[in-house]
Amino acid sequence: MNTRVPLVTLLAFAAASLTAQSGLEDRLRALQARDHELQLARASLAAPIDSIKLAIIRRDLRSQALPALAAGDEVIEHPGHLLVYSEAHEQPKWTAHIATPDVITGNLARIDTFLMDTKVRTGTSTVEDYWFSGFDRGHLVPSADMRWNREALAATYLYSNISPQRPEFNRDSWSDLEDWVRRTVRYGGERVFVITGPVLRDGLPAMDNPGHKNEVSIPELFFKVLADLDGPERKMIGFVMRNGVNEYPTISYAVPVDSVERLTGLDLFPALDDTLEARLEAQRDPQAWYHPGDPFLGEVEPLPAPLPKGMFNTVQARHQIGRVATVCGTVVSTRRTQKANAVYLNFDRLHPAQDFYCTIWDSNGPNFHYDPEEALLRKRVCVTGKVTLYDDIPRISVNNENEILLWEEAVR
Repeated sequence: MNTRVPLVTLLAFAAASLTAQSGLEDRLRALQARDHELQLARASLAAPIDSIKLAIIRRDLRSQALPALAAGDEVIEHPGHLLVYSEAHEQPKWTAHIATPDVITGNLARIDTFLMDTKVRTGTSTVEDYWFSGFDRGHLVPSADMRWNREALAATYLYSNISPQRPEFNRDSWSDLEDWVRRTVRYGGERVFVITGPVLRDGLPAMDNPGHKNEVSIPELFFKVLADLDGPERKMIGFVMRNGVNEYPTISYAVPVDSVERLTGLDLFPALDDTLEARLEAQRDPQAWYHPGDPFLGEVEPLPAPLPKGMFNTVQARHQIGRVATVCGTVVSTRRTQKANAVYLNFDRLHPAQDFYCTIWDSNGPNFHYDPEEALLRKRVCVTGKVTLYDDIPRISVNNENEILLWEEAVR
């Protein structure tokens, strides 16, 4: 049998293969062109979609969330937030915005160009008022909440959204509170109404740096109020913080919204039904604002000070470095490491954000008739020993079970 393939057949097969390959490439180019068209179409929709989102935010703020207006108050409207400006104190009286799940994907860069707000008829504070003042220009509506829209982001850098905040406050506890709000939005998947402001009163000192143009009051306190009005369980919570160092974790500064009203004189969420408003404004439950996936889910507040004589909570432990002391708190997580041959008990806050932890070395394991890793989890306990500092975190290493007592036993 002649098995040789005629040359013409081979040439025909090669031509067919080239045609098939060319067909695949043509299909690929066609699909890529179609994908490019879709990308352009999506890009063309982004601006009108954002515009409608912002319009909904402003509509819902006006209909559901604005504080009651006092005589002379004028609501200033910006793309993503509303405010009332206090000319007497040269800063916002309050701001209102909605933190939406868009914070998850918003990735616009910071602007850091602060401008006067021309919408405020009396004028706002200026760069000269803050220059060399020693105070940060503290955002009330966080810029990070608006990184999903350029116009809304830019408006957070207007001086109508700025109050003088001490650096140790603005860059620490105030920033932590803003992060806390974004986490509850991110992991809860629902938008949150946010009212923020300084606590203003007559007689506050003013910044007096050389070259200042306005008398900008220095608030002693700031507040932030959250309202979830969309979820299956509507809820509210408030926070009040000192304009300075705040040692305790964010949730320790939680307060009922009605206490914020008493402090500020504002009537918050007056559009709500009176019965519903009263119920929500009496709430103070930080745990209701944590959601699955939140890396801080499970943290609790430190025990309120003062504790019984000779006892300290986990925040106070930092002031006992080098001393033998009894530190009390809730064991919120435990972990055993083979590398260190130890069990770690994290108090009140989860690793690596804990304010205090207890170490039980494996060599001391026989001194316990129970497994501390399992038995002490989610229990309030007191540990006694020398407080030392490791990686800037206070800790006590305990040697036996007599140095660990349940809270109920310790306070008998």
